[in-house]
Parts: sequence; C-alpha cells; structure tokens
Amino acid sequence: MTKYWLIWPVNDIVTTYLRQIDSRGFLNTFMMRTQLEKTLLDKITDATSLKRKLAAWRFQDKKIVFTNGVFDLLHTGHITYLTKAAELGEKLVIGLNTDASVKRLKGPDRPVNDENSRALLLASFFFVDAIVLFDDDTPLGLINDLKPNILVKGADYAIENIVGAKEVIANGGEVKTIDFVEGFSSTSIIQKIKGH
Repeated sequence: MTKYWLIWPVNDIVTTYLRQIDSRGFLNTFMMRTQLEKTLLDKITDATSLKRKLAAWRFQDKKIVFTNGVFDLLHTGHITYLTKAAELGEKLVIGLNTDASVKRLKGPDRPVNDENSRALLLASFFFVDAIVLFDDDTPLGLINDLKPNILVKGADYAIENIVGAKEVIANGGEVKTIDFVEGFSSTSIIQKIKGH
C-alpha cells in the first residue's frame, strides 16, 4: 500500500508538468513532429513489408502505380513527373536505386545524396505512398514481386523497351509514359554547380 501512495504524488507532479508544457504548445509540437517523422519513415520500406501494404491496398481496390529511378537531386522535372504518375492511380510506389546501383549506372561520383537522404526526400511528398530500395541494375525483380496495376516511365522510353512492361501487361496491368519537363536534370544541376 505504501508503494502506491509514494508513486501517486510523482504521477501527479508529472501530469501537472506535462499540462504546463502542453499549455505552451511544446507537447503538441513534439507529438506532431514525432507523428510526422513516423509517417515519413513508415513510407520507406522493404519489399516484404511493402507486399503486405500492397495486399491491404488491393483489398481496398486501390490502383497501384509504380515508377523507379535514382532521384538524386530533386528538381521541377522530378516533381512534375511524380505528380503526374500519382494522378494515374490511388497509391504511388517508387522503386529507388541504392547507392551501389547508382554508382554502377552513373559512375563513381554519383549519387550526390545517399539512398537514405533520397528516400526521405521522396517520402516527404504527400502524393508518394511508399519507397522501396532495390540494388539491381533494373527493377525487373521488384516489378515481378510487386505486380503494380500501372508501370510508369518517362516518355524518352518506348513502351516495348521499358523494363517490366511485358510482365505488367501480362499480369493485366498498364504501362504509361510521361513527358519530361525540358531543361531539368540532376546531371545538368551537377554541371552547373561545378561551373561547366
């Protein structure tokens, strides 16, 4: 009985203190930031966890859109492309090349931003629902695992040359291309920074 009596004033003091903090808005701000971080980090997932999310979304008849890329230095072209991709369905999933994959595809000086930073930046967009890293040179294995309703790539690709297009179509899905915004690329931003 004495134990409970001793704990009670401590709980009361803590509750009073938290109410004082909350009255100044600190607790609400902290809770909001914590929830925001959780929301962002929950979007960054592995293929196994993502398959569970996809199953839930499919149960809700959500149309799942998949695209992939490096998304190194985000710019207007990326944002326009991703918003147009998101408009094609209800859930947008991005396959993001790992750092090792980017180095193989673009050279030893890339990426500028590491995979965790790139994933977090993409997760901050309200229209992006999931980001999954992949280490292969192409996302074919990931596309076969995830089976999106719609596969999206830039219009610089012919549909028959898009990795995973044949598989998505065979699975009853669609393949779409989106025009790029002219004059924007991570490579041109890097060259501009270097003064070339």
